[in-house]
Amino acid sequence: MDRYRSPSLTVDGILEVDGKILLVKRKNPPFKDFWAFPGGFVKYGERTEEAVVREVFEESGIKTKVKDLLGVYSDPNRDPRGHTVSVVYVLEYVEGSPKGSDDAKEARFFTIDEVKNMDLAFDHKTIFKDYLKFREKR
Repeated sequence: MDRYRSPSLTVDGILEVDGKILLVKRKNPPFKDFWAFPGGFVKYGERTEEAVVREVFEESGIKTKVKDLLGVYSDPNRDPRGHTVSVVYVLEYVEGSPKGSDDAKEARFFTIDEVKNMDLAFDHKTIFKDYLKFREKR
């Protein structure tokens, strides 16, 4: 019955270091070989703040901590696998160098201008535009 169905909960993290944004190249469908913000599904019993730090580390090898909440993205069509709601955090760098791991083929930093000209997975282009507005206010 539809009344018991719920969207899946995901997280995404935006990490900017020295004017460059961390992205990961997706290893699996959907959007295989597209660049995206690192992130993934929240485990049962896990706080979203813990999930984003875990996911970013698993996919990129970079340790981070949550700095701010960018927003919640809930368009039912944002993920072709089904309805997902993503809590997106702005992160602070702690340590590590980018290298693709887990379900990411590659992880690396791109300039803001490079990201502006990329086709990103899911609704990450919208999230990126929102991040640019967010950072202007800071």
